[in-house]
Amino acid sequence: MDSSTPAILDREVALARAGGDIELLREIATLFLENYSDWLNDLRGAVSSGNAHAIERSAHGLKGSVANFGAGRAVEAAAQIENMGRRGDLAEVAEVLHTLELALAALRPELASL
Repeated sequence: MDSSTPAILDREVALARAGGDIELLREIATLFLENYSDWLNDLRGAVSSGNAHAIERSAHGLKGSVANFGAGRAVEAAAQIENMGRRGDLAEVAEVLHTLELALAALRPELASL
């Protein structure tokens, strides 16, 4: 992977955000894995209904969660969706949501292996 490609998971960032405590990082990862599908479903529902405010709010929450893991790909996609919701510009939101879904699918096994 070259340096211009966002990371699926940046273990150094994730560990630093957990204060260097690998057990805490594993707990945070477990909580994320237990809950992210609900958060993603909330975002999907907001996209389906075209609710820009709910899209912004849901994407913001997911962005914050994946940022804890230095998950650049997922952070970038969630930030794009958040901004689309904020602007009310939803023309390409489904496409970016698909990008986020792929990034989260790639992140899952990385988190599970911590």
